[in-house]
Amino acid sequence: MTARAIMIQGAGSNVGKSMLVAGLARAFNARGLRVAPFKPQNMSNNAAVAIDGGEIGRAQALQARAARRDPVVDMNPVLLKPETDRGAQVVVQGRRFGTLRARDYGCQKAALMPRVIESFGRLAADADLVLVEGAGSPAEVNLRQGDIANMGFAEAANIPVILVGDIDRGGVIAQCVGTYAVLPPGDRARIRAFAINKFRGDVSLFDDGLAVIRNATGWPSLGVVPWFDAAWRLPAEDVLDLARKGGGTGAIKIAVPRLGRIANFDDLDPLTAEPGVTVELIAPGRPLPGDAALVLLPGSKCTIADLAAFREAGWDIDLAAHIRRGGNVMGICGGYQMLGRQIVDADGVEGPPGAVEGLGHLDVVTHMRPEKRVTVSEALHAQSGVRVAGYEIHMGETEGPDGARAWLRLDGRPEGAASPDGRVMGCYLHGLFGGDAFRGWYLNRLGADPSALGFEDGVEATLDALAAHLERHMDLDALLALAMPVG
Repeated sequence: MTARAIMIQGAGSNVGKSMLVAGLARAFNARGLRVAPFKPQNMSNNAAVAIDGGEIGRAQALQARAARRDPVVDMNPVLLKPETDRGAQVVVQGRRFGTLRARDYGCQKAALMPRVIESFGRLAADADLVLVEGAGSPAEVNLRQGDIANMGFAEAANIPVILVGDIDRGGVIAQCVGTYAVLPPGDRARIRAFAINKFRGDVSLFDDGLAVIRNATGWPSLGVVPWFDAAWRLPAEDVLDLARKGGGTGAIKIAVPRLGRIANFDDLDPLTAEPGVTVELIAPGRPLPGDAALVLLPGSKCTIADLAAFREAGWDIDLAAHIRRGGNVMGICGGYQMLGRQIVDADGVEGPPGAVEGLGHLDVVTHMRPEKRVTVSEALHAQSGVRVAGYEIHMGETEGPDGARAWLRLDGRPEGAASPDGRVMGCYLHGLFGGDAFRGWYLNRLGADPSALGFEDGVEATLDALAAHLERHMDLDALLALAMPVG
């Protein structure tokens, strides 16, 4: 059977494309189709490790899960991981390609299109339906030349497009009609239908709005999707999405400094779901709260720059006071590196070669290395005897006296470090808190009451509920009929 494909593009950023693709993947999988998610280009520091050992965007890993298949690098062949306001690390087909300024990357995009099409072709060879997600909006016509993320890819792959508008932010008629107005005729013709997302209230109240969009564009409507209340239960790709979730109202407070280049913060998703826990993201300009049971230092795309910003915010003083009061600290990946005595970057991995002093709460030293470790791992937590599954994405090696108190055994080797009293801990393994047994043990250590939360089961149930939600409110038969054969 020849695979068919269709592309979901947004009339703006953050219209809910990623969630819709995940829900569609689960819905069409439930109908018996082999579904593959695909995003030509993503920009996110919240990456996942694919089964074939490379990096992809966290959203594509969730979409793969929704489609009940393993994530592979071809699902997101170009991943941009911002390092500065003007530059990003470029990951191509799962591997680090280099670090480029935005203008330089713009010159490279056309050269990357063959790799993108190659990945798309491999996915289509093992699927009945490929659901393609755009990035940003096709209305950004100033970026059309060399585009690989939206209409440029749709044209190269010859696939139709569904445009999604976000009514929650207001102005959805202008979003859709304005997109129609600014697109060149060829791109406009690729849009075969539209849908409205995130509606609150009685959807029939927007019937006249649908008519306005249909009359102005000629596109049929696939439906109005009401606000999906359970969306917060799905792993967040963007730190702003995580902040919008809220962090619970439980008695155990976990404070998380919001680093400028926070990365791989999916460690926080299971904690935000715990009923007895409050996760509070602390923005620069606010002190770390004195009543926190735990300060969790998350991953960072640029550890040295984020460490400098940590000090500039005065959080180093707050953290030292927290430790003096007997508080607990955990650093994961970049946060682990910050907690040590020193970070040595002799090869200039993160900037000019040199060394910087760490926060000094763990007696370890990190040496940055040009080689990136990207792997799915399983570890044994020594004290509880619990096995935990997770992943590593980091550039650097950390060792020192506090490593003698490594609290994990990972692939047969000790991993992590702890202070003599055990209150300050760090490791490179992301995903620890996704395991119910370890999370329960650790939160109990902080004083939380036992919880019956099954985090991974909850994600599965939410994906099923999202699929049912879309079946009710979108015309999925019409959407499927619009999908075109690949090739």
